[in-house]
Amino acid sequence: MKEVKEERQTLYFNLIDELLQCPNGQEPEILEANKELIDANFVETIVQVATTFAHQGNQDGSKFLFFLARELAKYLGLYPELQQTENTNTEAANKE
Repeated sequence: MKEVKEERQTLYFNLIDELLQCPNGQEPEILEANKELIDANFVETIVQVATTFAHQGNQDGSKFLFFLARELAKYLGLYPELQQTENTNTEAANKE
């Protein structure tokens, strides 16, 4: 069981690396091609890498990964209250 988890973690890191190195705008294609890896654990791994980047001074990489984690979390429905808050904010902004 531990080997499976470690193997999946390696796949997560490889996918994150691929996303960091791909040309801007190709991220959706890469995610679609690897959709079997897109889950809550992948989002958690992205956050861990983003946090590490932030501590190492890689602000661009960190910001990109935090953005990606947030978008994937919304896509996966991990934070429905966040979606609700954003929808409310958008509606309020549209009324102004």
